[in-house]
Amino acid sequence: MTTGLPSQEQVFELLDHEFARAGYEIEDVVVDAKTRPPRITVIADGDDPLDLDTIASLSRRASALLDQADTGHGAYVLEVTSPGVDRPLTSEKHFRRARGRKAELTLSDGESVTGRLGTTADGVLHVVVRPKSRDWQVLDIPLESIVKAVVQVEFSPPNPRELELAGVGSPEAGS
Repeated sequence: MTTGLPSQEQVFELLDHEFARAGYEIEDVVVDAKTRPPRITVIADGDDPLDLDTIASLSRRASALLDQADTGHGAYVLEVTSPGVDRPLTSEKHFRRARGRKAELTLSDGESVTGRLGTTADGVLHVVVRPKSRDWQVLDIPLESIVKAVVQVEFSPPNPRELELAGVGSPEAGS
């Protein structure tokens, strides 16, 4: 059964250049013709976090491009979103983009490390940790030794010294 909606590949082709021009890459596209109305979800990420203004701008551009390539699909909902905090960090760019966030890492030796993600250079991730009753430390963890990494949701602002060691500006600056 054909839905008239563009395929995942067509959406990528139509929108990839425009998103890249804005400094974002499309990580995934989900075309769901079973919902009413049908839904096209574009998941984008970049070195600068997606804020509401950027999402609105990208949504307007995406909508215009999809309308120009109208395949007779009728009404649908277009959603532009970020990957969300539950996305596992699996590549160097994910770690770079999550700099300043707290994450739980599982290492290949079975050890678990929870700390603030710092800079990534030459295949090594710098992680700020605070061992019990000691001052902040920066651990250098080779990316190849990380088997699982997930960002943690935080409800309190991070310690300024911790952010400084992670190479991130103050939270008030939006870093």
